[in-house]
Amino acid sequence: MSKSAASSEVKSKQSQSPLMVAILPSVFLYIAAVILVFFAREDFAATTQYWEFFIPVVAFISILSGWGQAYAFDRSRFFYLIKQLLHWGALGGLLWLFYDHGIRDALSAEQYNLVQLYLLGLAALIAGLYLDTKMLFFGAFIACCAYLLADPANSAVLTSVGDAFGIENAQDKPMTMIIAAALAAFVANLFVLIAMRGAVMAKRGRTARG
Repeated sequence: MSKSAASSEVKSKQSQSPLMVAILPSVFLYIAAVILVFFAREDFAATTQYWEFFIPVVAFISILSGWGQAYAFDRSRFFYLIKQLLHWGALGGLLWLFYDHGIRDALSAEQYNLVQLYLLGLAALIAGLYLDTKMLFFGAFIACCAYLLADPANSAVLTSVGDAFGIENAQDKPMTMIIAAALAAFVANLFVLIAMRGAVMAKRGRTARG
């Protein structure tokens, strides 16, 4: 490798933020979600405002985290930003319509929170399919949490999951299973993040050498 190529590769690596800094938004996202689910299990109705604040936070992190993927796959960052704003804006607009049309008042706090969670999970899954792969895992995690919060007494589904991972009496340990699901989703998220960083570094190296 020539000195100029080696120098370009070093600059490409230095231009990226450290891995620990890059994973902080995901760490915050999953920890915040687990904490909110914990309080929701204690008093689901009292967490409405927290979920309402959490949704725009998820949207903001989604927009930031998919920036590198857009670059690595040669997608226009301008159109990427427009798509993200339209995507999450549609979710925000739908929730606003619930207020404006009285749907919010027709639902109990628990029902409305479930609607918020299922819509957030769906929005994250769709963002993962088209905009930022990492959001797939977060969307699946949120959907799982919504399912368990919908009927806390009926957690029989955890039994089969626990059997698959060798966890006894999993149906009696919903928070343990939620934390385990969060860790699994985060690890998958981390693998995708590392792969995307590698793709970005490779592209920058090719650009510098070209």
